[in-house]
Amino acid sequence: MVKIEKKVPDLRFPEFDKDWKEKKLSEVSTLISGQHLSPEEYINKEIGFPYFTGPSDFTNDEKNVSKWTEKQTKYGMRGDVLITVKGSGCGALHFLALPQVAIGRQLMAIRSKESNSLFIFQKLKVKNVYFEKLSLGNMIPGLSRSDILNTKIFFPSLSEQTKIANFLTAIDTRLQQLNQKKILLEKYKKGVMQKIFSQEIRFKDDEGKDFPEWEVKSLRLVAYKVLDKNKDNNISFVLTNSAEKGIVSQKDYFDKDIANQNNLGNYYIVKKDDFVYNPRISSFAPVGPIKRNKLEEGVMSPLYTVFRFKQHNLSFFEYYFESTEWHRYMHSIANYGARHDRMNITTSDFFEMPLPLPVQGEQTQIANFLTAIDDRISLVEQQIQKTEAYKKGLLQQMFV
Repeated sequence: MVKIEKKVPDLRFPEFDKDWKEKKLSEVSTLISGQHLSPEEYINKEIGFPYFTGPSDFTNDEKNVSKWTEKQTKYGMRGDVLITVKGSGCGALHFLALPQVAIGRQLMAIRSKESNSLFIFQKLKVKNVYFEKLSLGNMIPGLSRSDILNTKIFFPSLSEQTKIANFLTAIDTRLQQLNQKKILLEKYKKGVMQKIFSQEIRFKDDEGKDFPEWEVKSLRLVAYKVLDKNKDNNISFVLTNSAEKGIVSQKDYFDKDIANQNNLGNYYIVKKDDFVYNPRISSFAPVGPIKRNKLEEGVMSPLYTVFRFKQHNLSFFEYYFESTEWHRYMHSIANYGARHDRMNITTSDFFEMPLPLPVQGEQTQIANFLTAIDDRISLVEQQIQKTEAYKKGLLQQMFV
């Protein structure tokens, strides 16, 4: 049976009914290669224009990365589609909104001659996996001019291209707005946490009266170290403490088992609502993260410190350890002669960490206030995920 090639998408605007035509990018666009300039060509003056060296600059579309001379001829113009042609980000795409941008040799600019450049951009994003696979045959991932120019795309009429591009761009704009809203909420939460735990912001009780002054107690007085070990290997659910994601399944986090399932006898048993300190430092956790286990009972490497609060509002302490108020103490007790990627702190020093202790009523109000912000962030995250899923479904149906 002869396979009939489909020449129209599954989902179209009702006013269009003509077949789409397959063309190579070389038929509808020109390709401008980036170049590397020597140090003496750097000039910081107003006549220059921004310089993009790779995909890391794609998020800087509204600001000057650096200035270059007017002699630079290898540049992208507003409406060009920038494509990364070398390195780990090979295949990454960017629609250029700035009037003029110098481009480095890691980039090329696809400049439309007779088609809607936004349509080409949206269509190439669907083919992004194709570009990534195409580049993997090289020792250093890379795309050649012919790889790009010989890429085939089905094109509708220019008016249909424009309508599709504008529609999808409107969705992209909505996604950008939602992501910006999430960033602002996270920034607000971070700022307000610091003010709460430094006591710049205080809450009042149900009668509008001030709560008592906060006490300060050592961690050892309100919590104790968990020493229970998985001696009989009865528990096989291995947990890890991620600075970004909190307490997670090790298998899910690394997409495989890291620990030897037959040798978990020396691992600590971590119950739900236990707290765990990971001494490994990172940009997300400069003194190592302390996270609360919200999953089921599991086990953790003895490299971690597991502790359990005797009482108090656990959410209050969970938020306290999200702040940086306790970092100063950790720096003061750390032994910096150890590995550069880990905090070297004795158990006794760790449990002398001073903790702020408002009365239970204020602990609850603080936890409830910050939880309300988290709920708003989660709602925006859900909106982002739904919008991304909606767009993904459209992309699969609106292109041939």
